[in-house]
Amino acid sequence: MTAERITFIGGGNMASSLIGGLVADGYDPQSLTVSEPDPAKREALAQRFGVRTCADNVEALAGAGTAVLCVKPQAARQVCREIAAAVAREAPLLVSIMAGITEASIQAWIGCATAVVRTMPNTPAMIQSGAIAMHASPEVDSEQRNRAETIMRACGLARWVANEALVDVATAVSGSGPAYFFRLMEAVEQAGIALGLDPEDARLLTIQTALGAARMAIESADPPQRLRERVTSPGGTTERALSILDEGGFGPLVERAVGAAQQRAVEISRILAEEA
Repeated sequence: MTAERITFIGGGNMASSLIGGLVADGYDPQSLTVSEPDPAKREALAQRFGVRTCADNVEALAGAGTAVLCVKPQAARQVCREIAAAVAREAPLLVSIMAGITEASIQAWIGCATAVVRTMPNTPAMIQSGAIAMHASPEVDSEQRNRAETIMRACGLARWVANEALVDVATAVSGSGPAYFFRLMEAVEQAGIALGLDPEDARLLTIQTALGAARMAIESADPPQRLRERVTSPGGTTERALSILDEGGFGPLVERAVGAAQQRAVEISRILAEEA
């Protein structure tokens, strides 16, 4: 696939996941450049994917149509200011995967109203099974939106949200979401062990059940409520178990948990902006 140059600022796990997805989709590795200060990481990326690598962020941006910002949030201000002149010169689309860093902060550090797409991937993106929320600043045109979506789809499902504040909601739903499911799996596994199952049997049965339920939800046009109703026979074991969850306030408890995560995401964004 012939494509314009994409530069990744930072060569960590998420950058590797995006690069791997793009290469698997047929993207020319030589059109991808990774700026990474760690020489061992640079060598590993070059060997694994055949991409170009360098240690200098400004050098990496030369000729790039898109720059994917993959550094830790704490380094965002420094990196944005470092590449500001190159961004003004090259005018690339900036795609940020930096948690908690707003579009306004990026533009302020760059020093101009450049095109920014803010994204919120989750950890399953590292195995191309992510759920990724996206929002574009007003400066992003339709072609750039398509370009950003193509990149993020290399890691899984990509969905646009209507306003930037919803990125914090997506952080609570899908960004933190894998941990919710891991916690439920952990509890079910422990319950099986407590009732006499061999630990390995309990683990495998729980994991496969979670996988099967997720696949059914993906492949069905029905909402989770309808799928739940289909497997809940009146007077049966599933109904008895669900009644205990409902008595314990399961639904409202989850709603409170997700709401708390959303509030914390807002707080973190505010803290990062104030520290800048």
